[in-house]
Amino acid sequence: MPLDAMIDIPDDTLLVLYANGDRSAARSLTLRLTPAVVAQARRMLRDQAEAEDVAQEAMLRLWRIAPDWRPGEAKVTTWLYRVTANLCTDRLRKRRGVGLDQIAEPEDDTPRAEERMQIAARAEALEQALNALPERQREAVALRHIEGWSNPEIATAMDITVEAVESLTARGKRALAALLLARREELGLSDD
Repeated sequence: MPLDAMIDIPDDTLLVLYANGDRSAARSLTLRLTPAVVAQARRMLRDQAEAEDVAQEAMLRLWRIAPDWRPGEAKVTTWLYRVTANLCTDRLRKRRGVGLDQIAEPEDDTPRAEERMQIAARAEALEQALNALPERQREAVALRHIEGWSNPEIATAMDITVEAVESLTARGKRALAALLLARREELGLSDD
């Protein structure tokens, strides 16, 4: 089946098609899911190369479980989120004890145009503020407001209640606002 014909096919259906030998289903699912997996891993690990390695491993695990996948029991994205989070957590545990000077700085590919620089500075400020949040708050806020997940989806992925998700995101948003308020003028967000 051509890739463009698979745009409207649900993730779990594509996974079942792949398990039944349809390689184009795998390509379509890979193109659809990998960017979010890389983004999640990069947020957790703060390292693009490691994030790409984690994404590759997470997708390989998805292909391995494809023959046993039972549609309707869980969302593919929720399952993949948990696997990615676990892989990142494992890597972070192994990193402990490594000095900060041994961890590579993230690449700065800020465009030269002033407007793009301002947008990049705002994005960086948001990322720094997110990184200052406690891990669970950061996770909940990123899933809700960056990835666009619903509270029930986040609750399932994080193995907590919807009320806990609401509390984590509310506290996270308040903390982000407080962290960014001090940089309001610097980021070009003043009221003048």
